[in-house]
This record gives sequence, structure tokens and C-alpha cells, in this order.
Amino acid sequence: MKDIVIAGGLRTPLGAFGGALSGIEMTELAGQTAAGCLCSAGVQPDKVDHLVFTTTVPSDRDSLFSARVVGIKSGIPESAGALNVVRACASGLQAILSAHQQVDSGHSSISLAGGAESYSRAPHVVTTLRGGVKRGPTELQDMLDWAYRCPFSNEYMGETAENLADDYQLTRDSMDAWGVMSQSRAIAAQKSGFLAKQIMPVEIRQKTGVTVFDTDECPRSDATAEKLARLRPSFREGGRVTAGNASTVNDAAGFVLVGDRSALEKAGAQPRARIVDWTVVGVPARIMGHGPVPAIKALLDKTGLSLTDIDYFEINEAFAAVNVHAETQLGIPRDLHNAYGGGISLGHPPGVTGVRMCITALQHLEETGGKRAILSMCLGAGQGMAMLVERV
Repeated sequence: MKDIVIAGGLRTPLGAFGGALSGIEMTELAGQTAAGCLCSAGVQPDKVDHLVFTTTVPSDRDSLFSARVVGIKSGIPESAGALNVVRACASGLQAILSAHQQVDSGHSSISLAGGAESYSRAPHVVTTLRGGVKRGPTELQDMLDWAYRCPFSNEYMGETAENLADDYQLTRDSMDAWGVMSQSRAIAAQKSGFLAKQIMPVEIRQKTGVTVFDTDECPRSDATAEKLARLRPSFREGGRVTAGNASTVNDAAGFVLVGDRSALEKAGAQPRARIVDWTVVGVPARIMGHGPVPAIKALLDKTGLSLTDIDYFEINEAFAAVNVHAETQLGIPRDLHNAYGGGISLGHPPGVTGVRMCITALQHLEETGGKRAILSMCLGAGQGMAMLVERV
């Protein structure tokens, strides 16, 4: 059995939609971050033989070749392989998993695994011109809008969170309370310096000069239950999902190293954790937020572990309904669940979220002396994914 481990880990601050990172091409941001990840881990680029990369919405001319482009921009050898993967909101986790599989199958020794999104730069497209528009106007469509709609019902993902709340009697108050907590936890993690340890500052070049962007852009220190209660429902009249209890739209990049332990140690990296196992399950698309519940149950069954064997949980806050539901159904202790904020406060760029969650979980285990963490999320179109990592 190969001893495959995760090492390093670095991300950019999560930028707001149209915010600090919106002027940087996605592959440029990703290339800089991948190089930063290698540098912070103490690994020379020539030691990497593969890069696994994800982005869910192509945002620039070179995005369709993003893995290869990012690999070259990161400084790894031209001879290194490059692989693009996508698994909706779990794409960041899938990049890590796919890198693990590359090493396990003998096709890689040390891989960079990560992703990036530049949703601020997502293009508008015309799908009717190739066949010819004989007369009249044609429609310009938003690729970002495609990403936020269920491919089966065409309803917004927020509507599926409303469906979940309907089916499981989740209250607006419980969802707003989660939103306030997410914000307060993120602000506390910023003030304590916890988040700064995983962030690579990014230089933003403007006409007025260069500024350094080094702090997640979306957390709100002024979030209160009273303020969230006044927000109007975003997707359904009389609904429960609002801008205060749903994730934000973001730009970011993040990477970890995955490789054979002996190869990583020889290259100068300190192993942090191993991937014990993972599960991917399908759920009804109309309640895609249910996904983490059966995924985590299946993972516990598969590994023979119980909930009490897990020291920490990172479950993506696509919507507060997802986390409130997972806690209710599984009995997850709130103090062991998203202790440093999540998608509602920090942000949710799908290609980066799984990487951010992994880095956060490993950091938590190291600082608390814990052993095991589960990373999980729901996926648009109706899936759930869960991964178990163990500190080494």
C-alpha cells in the first residue's frame, strides 16, 4: 500500500463578485497561487510531475486549457502532465481526490491539486449565431446564470434550498441564526490570525499603483439576527432563503500538494494528512442540499467509524439550510462544525471551496491536536460528496 499524503496548502483571499480580484485573469491568479503553494511547502517546481486543476465556469480565452496553462505559469516542468476535472460544487475536493488517484495508480509521484474561479469575468454568450440568425434580435445568455440553475428544472439552486426547507420543516430563524454565526466565526478567525496562515497575499496592479489584497473580502462584522430578519427572500415569495443565509459569489484560487510520502519528504515538504476514504452519492436534484447527509452516513459506514470518532466537520455553506439540515439529521455538534466561517461569510467559489475546506480542516486538527476530519458538500444537479482526512 502506498503512503499517500497531503502537504502544504495555500489560497488567495476570497474576492467578492466584481471586487479586488476581478481584474486578474483566472489562470494568472491560479498560476501565482500554485507557485506560492510550492514555495510555502519548500518544494522546488521541478519535483512536481502532475497538476490536477478545476474551474467550473471558463472565464477567459485560455480557460478551456486551464490545467496545462496553470501548470506552465506555476513553473512546474513542461514535461509534467495536466488534468482538468469538474464535479460541480465539490470540484476542489475532486481535484485533491483525482491527484490522490494519480499517485495511487503510479502515474504521479508529486501532484499539485487545486482550482480557481473568476466568476466576475464569466462571459455572456450567444448560442444561435453559428447556424445563422435570419432576422430579428438574438439572445445574449449569461454563463454564470447557467451555473446557478438546476439543469433539470431550470430553477435557481436557491429554490432547491427552499424545497429542502419545505420537506424537512427548516425555519427561517434557524437559517438566519446560522448566517449570523457564520459571519461572527469568520470575523473571529480573521482577528485571531487563523485565516491569515492559509492566505497568500495578492498584488493588485492599478493605475494608481500596487495594493496588496490579503484578507477575505466578504465577511461582515455588522451581521445581526435583526438585520437578517429584515432581508427579503431571494427566490420565492414568502420563502426562507435570503442573501443573509446563502453563499456569496466569488473569485479565488487555492492549492495543496498530494504525493507519495517519501517523495514529498525527499522534496522538502512536511506531510500533513492522508485521505482515508471518500464517498459520492446521488440525491434528488430538487433537494440537492440533502447531499451531505447520505454522503457522510455512507462514509462512516464504509470506514467503520462513528460520529464521535470525527474531531471536526467542514460542510459547505451553499445555503444555511444545508448545514442546519445536516446537523439535525446526523447529530453533528455545532462547536465542531465550520468553526471559522464558510460559504455564507467567506464565500463559495466552487473550484476552490473544497481546497479551502481541506486547508482549514488540516489547520484545525494541527492546532487542536485532533486526528480526523470530514469534508462534505452538496452538489448542484443532485449529489453529495464526503471525504475523510486523518492527520499524520
